[in-house]
Amino acid sequence: MAASLDRIFLDTICQEENLPRFADCCAKKDPERNDCFLSLKNSSRGFTSPFQRPSAEAACKNHSQHQHSLGGHFIYELSRQHPFLYAPTILSVAVRYEEMVQDCCGSAEDPAPNAEECFRRQTPKVVKPLKDGLRQEHMCGILKKFGEKTLKALKLAQISQKFPKADFVTVNKLVLAVAAVHEACCRGDMLECMHSREEILHYVCTNQGILSSKIKKCCEKPLLQQSECIINAENDDRPADLSPSVREFIEDKGACERFALDKDTHVARFLYEYSRRHPEFSAQMLLRIRKGYEDLLKECCQSGAPANCCRRGEEELKKHVYETQSVMKTSCGIYKEKGDYYFQNEYIKFTKQMTTIGSKCCQLSQDKLLPCAEENVSIQLDLVLGEICRRHEMDPINPGVCHCCSSSYSFRRPCMGKLEIDENYVPLPLTPGLFTFHEDLCTSEEEKLQHKKQEYGACLAFPHRMLINLVKYKPQITPEQLASVTVAFAAMRERCCWEENRQACFATQVLVPLAHTHPSPKPTGQQDVDAGV
Repeated sequence: MAASLDRIFLDTICQEENLPRFADCCAKKDPERNDCFLSLKNSSRGFTSPFQRPSAEAACKNHSQHQHSLGGHFIYELSRQHPFLYAPTILSVAVRYEEMVQDCCGSAEDPAPNAEECFRRQTPKVVKPLKDGLRQEHMCGILKKFGEKTLKALKLAQISQKFPKADFVTVNKLVLAVAAVHEACCRGDMLECMHSREEILHYVCTNQGILSSKIKKCCEKPLLQQSECIINAENDDRPADLSPSVREFIEDKGACERFALDKDTHVARFLYEYSRRHPEFSAQMLLRIRKGYEDLLKECCQSGAPANCCRRGEEELKKHVYETQSVMKTSCGIYKEKGDYYFQNEYIKFTKQMTTIGSKCCQLSQDKLLPCAEENVSIQLDLVLGEICRRHEMDPINPGVCHCCSSSYSFRRPCMGKLEIDENYVPLPLTPGLFTFHEDLCTSEEEKLQHKKQEYGACLAFPHRMLINLVKYKPQITPEQLASVTVAFAAMRERCCWEENRQACFATQVLVPLAHTHPSPKPTGQQDVDAGV
């Protein structure tokens, strides 16, 4: 039924005469025609004009005059702004929006007071599900780039962590169902996407006893809100009788026999058992451990392999966990030393989200640091790297990024972390417009100043946009050189912000960030601010 409706939908589009952009797709046969239409989806900023939330006055006026069409218009705008957002999520947001309008606006006979304040207070709750949009696009990217096997392994790790009391057969059943939902949603089959999702939610909520004690409130919510709630619900408590390790997968002599008999099932059971014991590890880390275990068995199960071969793998695992903990410890050291603002500057690529995570996790004790950081940092970092790889696919950056984005999903973050300077990169030339400043950097309120600098982007006191230009101009800049640039910038800002004509002062300054390797001609009438390097 769904397939026939899809064909009817595409046939209808292709009969329209004023849509020449779809001509190439319409010339194809199904299923290639459907794949072609899906490839036209574009979530890039600027591709469509952003949907602006109307003022409370305008929204309430529309609500009173067009109650029946208001929801449809909102769904239309939301859908075109978020082409990869699953249909159930769009409907969930639309329902929340209509509830907010009704609550905040009241009726024509009895209008509610302080509608603007009501909108401001309730909007974050309304748009909260939109955060799932990036995750959903991310899942489609994983499926497209790395295939069904990687998606299933990822879901096996996540579901095993979420429901550690469930047995392997039950968890694997859910993994297959969730993977099928993502496949349907990613290929644009919205009816199948919604129907299968509803079936999974029904199964989960009617089997809470064997799955989780943490989802009762989620299952009492309206259907469209259940999925988001369960995804964000706390992992269930581990069974009290669960052994602390999975030594049977390493020391049991039958492990090699089971691996030879059914490699995929044996490795999946290992991932399930390891994941349910380690809710503090990220799914990506668990997949790396799974890959390490599989490689270990391939080596150790060969005839003639040394007897202590598998024990060596256990040492490698401990080393990997220690390295991850060390990274988190170093990051929190930066956070505790420099605070929110400067911590964000250290992690400029990962924006405000990383600062929020730092403020949340770095206050915890050492035993709780890794669980918090892995749960939050790894999810955000994975989404950021996914976005980088999607942009790279449209506009290739360099061979190193290409390798990291294509070779392995679970090893993508370590691969990116080891990238070195691209030898073929041609630095930006030093031009007069590369480092220019404006009087809006001057303010009496330090918080506003920090906010303004982060709109530019900044490292220490140096604006972010110019930091990016600086790194592009001098890729091999050292921390000492950057510190000198920061001092020079601070001196220049302090001097100009005391001037009566601030903009005129900034206009006559040229911050020379580094000693010229290839001197550029200096604009007439402008002064150098010595960076001391």
